[in-house]
Amino acid sequence: MLKYTDEHEWLRLDGEVATVGITDHAAEQLGDLVFVELPKVGARLTRGAAAAVVESVKAASDVYAPLDGEVTEVNEAAVQDPATIGTDPQGAGWLYRMRVADAGQLDGLMDEAAYRAFVA
Repeated sequence: MLKYTDEHEWLRLDGEVATVGITDHAAEQLGDLVFVELPKVGARLTRGAAAAVVESVKAASDVYAPLDGEVTEVNEAAVQDPATIGTDPQGAGWLYRMRVADAGQLDGLMDEAAYRAFVA
């Protein structure tokens, strides 16, 4: 199940763990990514709070936590090669995984059709 935020993050839920990244739309807007700062494993995230930073040649942007939870893994390959985030944002360019604290928060996120309408 893929869900989206109005801040252009996506998440894929697998059990109680969500994989999080930026959307294709966000990656296109940012352009060539040159730096990424990810949260630390074990960090507790609050929905809507800044969780990571992606920086392009144009600007630096915060990536917000789509749900409350705890970071269980970060994508070190994306740190080593931030361009991966821009070329495959919803695949190899994922940012971090988190254990979801309240699955009920998923109800406030958009499905793919709603997100596409949002960015149109």
